[in-house]
Amino acid sequence: MVGKKILVVDDSSSIRELLKLALEDENYHVTLGEDGLDALKHLDGRHFDLVITDLHMPNMNGLELIHEIRKIDQYKYTPILFLTTETKADLKVKAKKEGATGWLTKPFDNEKLKRVVKRVLR
Repeated sequence: MVGKKILVVDDSSSIRELLKLALEDENYHVTLGEDGLDALKHLDGRHFDLVITDLHMPNMNGLELIHEIRKIDQYKYTPILFLTTETKADLKVKAKKEGATGWLTKPFDNEKLKRVVKRVLR
């Protein structure tokens, strides 16, 4: 598990920092993006083992970002966890359809986050 690279995308700097601290605690290398457009700048051929993205963000939301990621050959099969305050079933279906691997609800519990990330990166 050591050295896995994760791109975390959220427009809230406090959420980004919480995720970064929790993930770095597990020895993951974390890159941060402020929104979907910012995240795409990091998806320039660099290797990522996982993307964690928020739904509600300015410029490009999480669903749009997932859609764009899946169009890039190198990231077609990169796992994507969708992180949001939303709990609507239809949104989960939409996210899955766009290519999300899994779903985490905010506020997140660090231990649950770590378990889910470990399972996805297995």
